[in-house]
Amino acid sequence: MSFTADRLLLFGATGDLAQRMLLPSLCALHDDQLIAPELTIIGTARSEYDDDSYREFARAALEKYLPDFRKGAIDGFLGRLKYQTLDATQAEHFVNLADEIGTIDKGMAIFLSTAPTLFEPTIAGLEQAGLTGDKVRIGLEKPLGSSLATSQEIMDAVARAFPEERIFRIDHYLGKETVQNLLALRFANIMFEPLWNAAHIDHVQITIAETVGLEARAGYYDGAGALRDMVQNHMLQLLALVAMEPPANFDATAIRDEKVKVLRALRHVDLGETVTGQYAKGNIDGAAVPGYDEELGSDSDTETFVAIKAHLDNWRWQGVPFYLRTGKRLPERKTEIVVQFRSIPHSIFASRGAKTVPNQLVIGIQPEENIQLTLMAKVPGLDRGGIRLHPVPLDIAMDDAFAGPKKRIAYERLLLDLIEGDQTLFVRRDEVEAQWAWVDDIRAVWADHHAKPKRYASGSWGPSAAVALTERAGASWHD
Repeated sequence: MSFTADRLLLFGATGDLAQRMLLPSLCALHDDQLIAPELTIIGTARSEYDDDSYREFARAALEKYLPDFRKGAIDGFLGRLKYQTLDATQAEHFVNLADEIGTIDKGMAIFLSTAPTLFEPTIAGLEQAGLTGDKVRIGLEKPLGSSLATSQEIMDAVARAFPEERIFRIDHYLGKETVQNLLALRFANIMFEPLWNAAHIDHVQITIAETVGLEARAGYYDGAGALRDMVQNHMLQLLALVAMEPPANFDATAIRDEKVKVLRALRHVDLGETVTGQYAKGNIDGAAVPGYDEELGSDSDTETFVAIKAHLDNWRWQGVPFYLRTGKRLPERKTEIVVQFRSIPHSIFASRGAKTVPNQLVIGIQPEENIQLTLMAKVPGLDRGGIRLHPVPLDIAMDDAFAGPKKRIAYERLLLDLIEGDQTLFVRRDEVEAQWAWVDDIRAVWADHHAKPKRYASGSWGPSAAVALTERAGASWHD
């Protein structure tokens, strides 16, 4: 059933995500008149607020995180906000929540960000309070479990109250403009798709590098690690978008059908195809930082770095390695996809002393959104000493190419799609299950071999074994 919600219920409305991302995103949508005037936003959490005190809480967050050019919209936006204190383990609290929400005849969207242990009581409470009807859809923020089995428990609990067409599993990377531009790059340009296969591409690299350490996530992160925190969701979604077959059209079903085929084609990973690490003390931007155990306050074998050589067993990508790398306390913050093309089959310039370098496509996702294609060009000159060729980068900076439109936070698009009911940029259950099955298999290999993460200095690019992972195949990381 298609509907645009006029109620938005935010669980975790006092948390860090709400302050940094959700409230600023919703205020931006309000400022641009992209949400209907009648949309009411109800925040809920365990914190004790009433409507007025929550609005002051929200004002402080918006003053801190909202861009200056939007701050004139704060007063008008705050008028949309209501608040109800809720303990998800107390069934009667959901009755009070339903009273605060009021009528949902036109439709309600729920943004649920909660600990995995609270999913079942939260869904049960919503159902008992009459907040799961035909005109209610729910968005689920990670973590959705810690394994295939625990993820299925959560998804089964949600599915008892909501059918799949009203479940919106969120991966905020899919809301990033450059990630969506990857589809446009592949399927709106005739020069790329004919080359997008094993005959012309040597390998693909996907890197998500962070300079930060644990910050305020120690409790969650030490139980998760880099593989479950970053690879299982963000990195595998990026891989699926790079490797998917052309969908028949641009809609949720067609795109997600092609992504899940990629995820199911992931080959079993052997121990020698993975590298894990844990950061030790070092320097980030000239400042000394502690090691992971010191920051955590106890000894731990949790990996803060992982590199994987992955393969897809299908026709298009047979023999092409996909190198995945993510870690904390690395030298710079960046997320990028590198498509390394093969060498030309024959150089007509070799007899004149010229050397060629294979073409390379770099898609930058953060902190800067850009696309760079490296081509070979002749160095100007009379060539009496031989022809010289040089790789020349063609840069497309999204901020320069589209100077007019405002830069959007990923959650702006995802929240608007949740309100309006567009599932295209959300993750389907079979995708999540395929991702977890592959990650669980890797963790089982580590457990069977008693693999421990190798130490690496903060401010470096991880353990030296990660370099060897690519160099054994004649490749190198794009640092």
